[in-house]
Amino acid sequence: MPDIVLATLNAKYPHAAFGLRYLMANLGDLQPRAALLEFEIHDAIPEIAERILAQNPRILGLGIYIWNVTPATQLVALLKQLQPGLTIVLGGPEVSYETDAQPIAALADFVVTGEADLTFAEVCRQILAGQQPAAKIIPAELPQLDRLALPYPLYTDEDVAHRVIYVEASRGCPFSCEFCLSSLDIPVRQFPLQPLLASLQSLLDRGVRQFKFVDRTFNLNIATSAAILEFFLARHRPGLFVHFEMIPDRLPDGLRALISRFPPGSLQFEVGVQTFNEQAAQLISRRQDNDRLAANFQFLREKTGVHIHADLIIGLPGESEESFGRGFDRLLSLGPQEIQVGILKRLRGTPIVRHDAEWSMVYDPQPPYEILQNKLIPAGDMQRLRRFARFWDIIGNSGNFITTTTLLCQGVPSPFQEFMRLSELLQARFQRQHSIPLLELAEFLFNYLVNDRSIPSSQAAATLLRDYQSAGRTDVPVFLRPHLAENSPAAKSAQFSSVPKRQRRHLLARTRLPISS
Repeated sequence: MPDIVLATLNAKYPHAAFGLRYLMANLGDLQPRAALLEFEIHDAIPEIAERILAQNPRILGLGIYIWNVTPATQLVALLKQLQPGLTIVLGGPEVSYETDAQPIAALADFVVTGEADLTFAEVCRQILAGQQPAAKIIPAELPQLDRLALPYPLYTDEDVAHRVIYVEASRGCPFSCEFCLSSLDIPVRQFPLQPLLASLQSLLDRGVRQFKFVDRTFNLNIATSAAILEFFLARHRPGLFVHFEMIPDRLPDGLRALISRFPPGSLQFEVGVQTFNEQAAQLISRRQDNDRLAANFQFLREKTGVHIHADLIIGLPGESEESFGRGFDRLLSLGPQEIQVGILKRLRGTPIVRHDAEWSMVYDPQPPYEILQNKLIPAGDMQRLRRFARFWDIIGNSGNFITTTTLLCQGVPSPFQEFMRLSELLQARFQRQHSIPLLELAEFLFNYLVNDRSIPSSQAAATLLRDYQSAGRTDVPVFLRPHLAENSPAAKSAQFSSVPKRQRRHLLARTRLPISS
């Protein structure tokens, strides 16, 4: 039976706990005395507690994040009731800041704040030796990355077959965007390149074909970025898919040349645009050259097969609904395959709170701490924008309505205003933003295009059928049949069958064209 259990509650099963694997890899001589258990946030708390206690550990290391802090608090409370002698050590970004105010920290025995890769092992050695740490809150020293044992051998065969494989080449961020925890991670530190590449090779040899780099600024160190891209390019096989988070206005010629050589569907860039409003950007200490950003997007759309996932944030100080809408339309015109519309969150420890008084920022006190209203966007309007974000995700981002989204956005003065109107009609019809059956949503969109937008029924039907069959379906929905001159053939999806579903549908649609009014 292990003396140490490392555990967390993941948001979903495919999201492997990267942090726990680092802790396990760096336990040193304690590793044979440890076990790793992963759960999901929707698992029953008594069953999670039962599985942990069945291991009869002396120490439980529990990873706490914004998405799991509420059920994790219930879990810690139950464990302390059932086995008061169990020493519970918390870690993770959610408990690394404002720790004293958190109920879960009060329930636990110790909290390790910051990057605990090495410190957690030291704490465990003390406890197992009968020497209690001197303080409940234990700040971890920033580890030197060349001292860390890499966690990649701890991905199991089941992980390789069914889960996202997270990797990283660096930690930290050079920017100081006040809404983001990464702004606190200074300086940027690089992992030694050769051991990292050797680990990537080992994962490839084990059958991994989809890699998600968690670096906040992958293209900051151009030499490292180029080496990693060259590594994957030299080993490219059908099904390879690599995700990077990129600085939107930094794409020099050397990287462009490499990126353009990857086949379509191989690379995804997550690009944090966040805002085009210069006042809002200045208020949150964000630096961004929007002209260079636009030029980089144009290059990626015209010269590469990169799938672009771009982020915008609703609720920043200094940005009104009208300003956000203009930014949304501007970003949409640049042609990213996905626009992720996020609601501003007050993450613990971030300096965004300095704007609370001046901009009347009011946040939900419960996770995920989303903004409820501010000086420029009242609560009712913020709720409308929240619905817009959700409906945009299920229509514009899901991969189910690629060409339909293009049709919806064409010929209107503002795609943002069009989708705001559509989202309110959807809310009135379905009274929810989740669990809407695909065919019901498709039929609603068909009727909207025909009756509200005066699109010919044959054109609307053909567009929706193309989207419907792009996932490999061959049937024709009943409500479309009277409006089709002849049934369209099912999309030929075999060449992209190993690409993730959402990206595959964008590829089958040959990527969404930039929208212009």
